[in-house]
Amino acid sequence: MNPRPVAVRWRLPVLAAGGFALVSGLYAALLLLGLPMPAPHVPLEQVHGPLMVLGFVGTLVALERAVALGTRWALLAPACSGAGAVLLVLTGPSLPGRLLLMLASVLLLLIYQRLWWRQPGPALLAQVTGALSWYAATLLWLAGLSVPEIVPWLATFVVATIAGERLELAHLTLPRHGVGWFLAALGMLTAGATAAALWPTVGAYLFGVGLLATVAWLVVCDVARRTVRAVGLPRYVAVGLLTGYAWLALAGLLWAGAGPVTGGSRYDATLHLVFLGFTMSMIFAHAPVILPAVLRRPLPYGPWLYAPLALLHTTLTIRVLVGDVLGVPAGWRWGGVGNVLAVLGFVGGVVAALVRAARRRTRTAVVPPVVPAVR
Repeated sequence: MNPRPVAVRWRLPVLAAGGFALVSGLYAALLLLGLPMPAPHVPLEQVHGPLMVLGFVGTLVALERAVALGTRWALLAPACSGAGAVLLVLTGPSLPGRLLLMLASVLLLLIYQRLWWRQPGPALLAQVTGALSWYAATLLWLAGLSVPEIVPWLATFVVATIAGERLELAHLTLPRHGVGWFLAALGMLTAGATAAALWPTVGAYLFGVGLLATVAWLVVCDVARRTVRAVGLPRYVAVGLLTGYAWLALAGLLWAGAGPVTGGSRYDATLHLVFLGFTMSMIFAHAPVILPAVLRRPLPYGPWLYAPLALLHTTLTIRVLVGDVLGVPAGWRWGGVGNVLAVLGFVGGVVAALVRAARRRTRTAVVPPVVPAVR
C-alpha cells in the first residue's frame, strides 16, 4: 500500500508556525538592539537564536524533507519544531519547548532514514549530519549549556544541510576527489563542533578550519560558479549563494584565527555572518525553487528579488564593519534594524508574489474559451 502524501492544507499551519517563529525572533532581535519596543512578559531575548535557527530554519528544512518523503507522518517533524517555537515564545526557554525541538530532530532523522533507504549517498549523509547536529544542540541545551555554547552545533546544522543539498546538484560536474574533499570538510566541521564542547579553544580553531574547507569546496564545486553568468532566476540564485559563501568564509576566519567567543562584538559578528549572511542568503536564493514544491503554488521570478538581498548584505556590512569592528553603536544598531527590514521585505514580497500568481491563475481558469460564431 502506497503511503498517503502530505496534503497542502496540512502544510500551511506548519509553515505558519515557522513564520510565527521568524517574526518572534525578529522582534527579539529588535529588543536586543535596544529599540524602545514593548517588552513581552517572557524573556524573548534569551530564545532569539533557537527561534531563528530551529523554530524557523529547522521548520522549513523539516517541512521540505517531509514533502520529499511524501508521507503524512513525516509532517510531525516540522509540526514539533513549530510547536516548540510557539512554546518558547509563550513561556521562554522552558523545558516543554526545548523537548519539542529535540523531538523534531529525532523525527527528522527518521525521515532521513527512509530517504536513505531510497537513495543513499554522501549528499544525504551531510543532511543526516545536519539533523544530528540539531539533536546535539538541543541535547546540550537541555543539559544546561547556554545558547552561545551550542552555536557551533547550530551552525553545523545549517551548513551541513545546505552543503548536502548543493552536493546533490553538483554531482554531475564534480572534479576528481570532489566527494572525498567534501567528506573531509564535513568531518572537520563535526569534529570541531564536538571538540568545542570539551576543549573550547581547540574546538573553535578546528571548527573554523572546517568552515573554511567547506566554503572552499562550495566555491570550487558548486554549479553557482557557472550559473552566475546566466540570466533570470539561475543568475539570482547564484548571486545569493556566492555572497552567502563569502560571509561564511569570514565567519570561518574569525573562528579559525581568533578562537572561541561567547559574547561581545566578535560574537555578534561571527553569529550573524553565519545565520544572516550565509543562512538567510541561502533561504532568499532557494525560496523561488523550494516554496513552489512545498506549497504547490508558483513563485514567479522577478528582479524585485534582488532588492531585499541587496539590503540584507548592505546592512550586514554596516553592522559588522561599522558596528562590530569599528565599535560604533549606531552602526551596529541601525545595521541590525536594516537586517530585520530586509528579511521582512523579502517575506512580504514573496507573499505578495504568491497572491498575485494565484489571482492570475484563477482569472485564467475562469475565462471561457472563445467559440467562433457559426455562419
